[in-house]
Amino acid sequence: MARKPAKPAEKKKLRVTQIGSPIGRPDDQRATLVGLGLNRRHRTRELEDTPAVRGMIRKVHHLLRVEDAQ
Repeated sequence: MARKPAKPAEKKKLRVTQIGSPIGRPDDQRATLVGLGLNRRHRTRELEDTPAVRGMIRKVHHLLRVEDAQ
């Protein structure tokens, strides 16, 4: 009898919205916003809650609003 593959556990998601402009910011902060999939104000993305994403958010936290996605 064949076994069914296990379902991956639901990963926690974060809703990230860009609220600040990258104008006048250092190039590394602009690149971090692009890496998060944000490049214009009021854009929202749902991202997996991983250490890498948390580090990127921490770097540009002053330009973002972060919420738990339901």
